[in-house]
Amino acid sequence: MSFKIGNVKIKGKLVLGPMAGVTDLPFRVLCKEQGANLIYTEMVSAKGIMYNNKNTIPLLEVDEKERPVALQLFGCDPEILGKMAYKIQNRNFDIIDINMGCPVPKIVNNGEGSALMDNPKLIGEIVNSVVKAIDKPVTIKIRKCFKEDNVNAVEIAKIAEANGASAIAIHPRSRMQYYSGKADWKIIGDVKRAISIPVIGSGDIFTPEDAKNMLEMTNCDAVMIARGARGNPWIFNQINNYLETGKIPQKPSLDELIKTIIRHTRMQIDFKGEFMGIREMRKHVAWYTNGYHNASRLRNMVNQVETFDDLLILLDNWKTEKM
Repeated sequence: MSFKIGNVKIKGKLVLGPMAGVTDLPFRVLCKEQGANLIYTEMVSAKGIMYNNKNTIPLLEVDEKERPVALQLFGCDPEILGKMAYKIQNRNFDIIDINMGCPVPKIVNNGEGSALMDNPKLIGEIVNSVVKAIDKPVTIKIRKCFKEDNVNAVEIAKIAEANGASAIAIHPRSRMQYYSGKADWKIIGDVKRAISIPVIGSGDIFTPEDAKNMLEMTNCDAVMIARGARGNPWIFNQINNYLETGKIPQKPSLDELIKTIIRHTRMQIDFKGEFMGIREMRKHVAWYTNGYHNASRLRNMVNQVETFDDLLILLDNWKTEKM
């Protein structure tokens, strides 16, 4: 079940994908405990590191128990990316990943994220610069293409490998699709057949069956779970169990769900303080409780919560249906 990215051994096939505003340190720890084998951080601006941006520093924090961790940088200047990778390479992460798939306009309009898919030559220069700057493995995360009329994931994968990349993660949608429509898993298989370094498949992994199907259909080395893990860190344990036994564990009980929400909240408060921690947890609570009784009412009420004690009261009232 294990594979290697450069000199880093990954003891399984399950990867927590990077999600801005979601995969912060507390959430990553919860996913690691449930069986995620490789963890990606939120994407970090290379320029933010260069200018010592105060909001960038917390994004670089990694807990020893999360590892192995891929720290994801974004930018479009090969020199800056190389220099900033060198600057931070002694921090306690294992892999540097370069984001070449983010579809968000403010990233794309700067020529970063998935905009790089339209400039394969620049991608080669970026990978080469970062590989030469550091001793740790360098990977990239790409999409199927930028525009549907120019599907170039295979071309870019080959360029990245030729310039020293140690693995490639691919989300097989175009930038124009964002997260709509269906992920084209065939592209993952095409990339896997075209290169010799590991390929991590991403896109539409919401159930254990999805993960198994992607592994079998594409022959990829690992599957990346992103949106499927929101409010559901248990998905990694469920997939691992299904791959090993063919059986899917039951979903968490209401008591376990509430216990995890409370623990997650405490971790957020320890990491970001009560003011920010509670605000961060509002969206997580909505994801955790989606599909449970009175979920929409709870979602409306949690947006008014200001303190940890308020949240405890709300969850207790929800459990006993006193809302």
